[in-house]
Amino acid sequence: MKRRVLIFFTTKLLSVICLQANFPKPNILCILVDDLGYSDLSSFGGKDIRTPAIDKLMNSGMQFTQFYSNCTVCTPTRASLMTGRYPDMVGAPGVIRQNPEANWGYFSPTGPTLPEILRTAGYHTAMIGKWHLGYDQPNLPNDRGFDHFHGFLGDMMDDYWTHLRGGINWMRLNKKTITPKGHATEIFSQWAIDYISKQVSTQGKPFFLYLAYNAPHFPIQPPQEWLKKVRKRQPKLDLKRATNVAFIEHMDHEIGRVLDKIKDLGIGKDTLIVFSSDNGGSIHHAATNHPWRGGKQDHWEGGIRVPTCAVWPGKIPVLKCEELGMTMDLMPTFADLAGIKLDHEIDGESLVPIWLEGKKGDSDRTLIWVRREGNFRHQGRCYYAIRQGEWKLLQNNPFEPMQLINLRDDPAEQRPLPASHPQARNLITRLMAHIQKTGNKSWQK
Repeated sequence: MKRRVLIFFTTKLLSVICLQANFPKPNILCILVDDLGYSDLSSFGGKDIRTPAIDKLMNSGMQFTQFYSNCTVCTPTRASLMTGRYPDMVGAPGVIRQNPEANWGYFSPTGPTLPEILRTAGYHTAMIGKWHLGYDQPNLPNDRGFDHFHGFLGDMMDDYWTHLRGGINWMRLNKKTITPKGHATEIFSQWAIDYISKQVSTQGKPFFLYLAYNAPHFPIQPPQEWLKKVRKRQPKLDLKRATNVAFIEHMDHEIGRVLDKIKDLGIGKDTLIVFSSDNGGSIHHAATNHPWRGGKQDHWEGGIRVPTCAVWPGKIPVLKCEELGMTMDLMPTFADLAGIKLDHEIDGESLVPIWLEGKKGDSDRTLIWVRREGNFRHQGRCYYAIRQGEWKLLQNNPFEPMQLINLRDDPAEQRPLPASHPQARNLITRLMAHIQKTGNKSWQK
């Protein structure tokens, strides 16, 4: 009876699919890594790196070549994942930090969050890893819909073994402060394995696990045995690059442990797995984003186009997909798959028609990026980018002129046009409308 009621509330097309295929709602595992370079996977063109676990995942489902993070940095993308909204619509245009003078956001959802929505469909909701959306109530993970939280509240770790940030321990089990031992990447993977195993053995309902790694965000700290392995394999590789390669390969191994557990438990066909990154790789820390220009903090493609896949054996086909997608699309997509019809305003779009029905997305869709930041480069101001169809208008700090790119003719963004070009007018108008809409959304407590 419960299953029939949930199917009744889903979209008509999806309900037909569910009835014909006779499958229940899937478990959902959403893996979000931090600052992964676009070509820092073998499956996305990396030549000096070996990432067999993620490569296997990428080659087991729909691999997206035009999937974007919602921002060039951490917090805003995570806010969009949780709400299906542009980050400046939910008070998170910049990075939320523990020091007020460095803080440029306050998470304020305009509707139910992703875990809150999935709970209404009978999901057990869990988050393991990096939160980065607040340090106090009401913006702790358990306050925002997660039944279980085992992870790190902060932005970055100063050390992957001590897990401190500015001398403060932000590791938590739900709301209890804990002091785990070991490398953070390994800890998060083991917690994920433990959670999934428990859910399979004790729970009779599907789970949603948001597994968010700090890696490969700097400081670049692979275990020494992993660095030695890379140095032995590639002795001529620059030490800085070799360290980054080892860091990512270590992360790949740990993600592989989680994926192996899903296989061992026999729930692979019942589990949707989505993998993505919160933004592009940091060039200053030897990440690579080939063939795109720029990296983390930039609105060039290297800062916002991220390696992404969706895997659900027997349901999502194995292919490379050129349709547009954005982090904020995952919330309505997961809701759709859970049989939930959203009745509040969001900015993301369900990808279910692309994933399950083989349909084309809207090639003329408008996508917008914003980032607010302090320091002398940004001085507390926002900088923006907007794309519609093949045209993209962008700036990489608040004080530089906008530049226009035709991504069809100049995908590597090597020949920018001035914003005085006639094609920029439409993008400027659309961006101004977005700025007006978000103008009354506070990013401060």
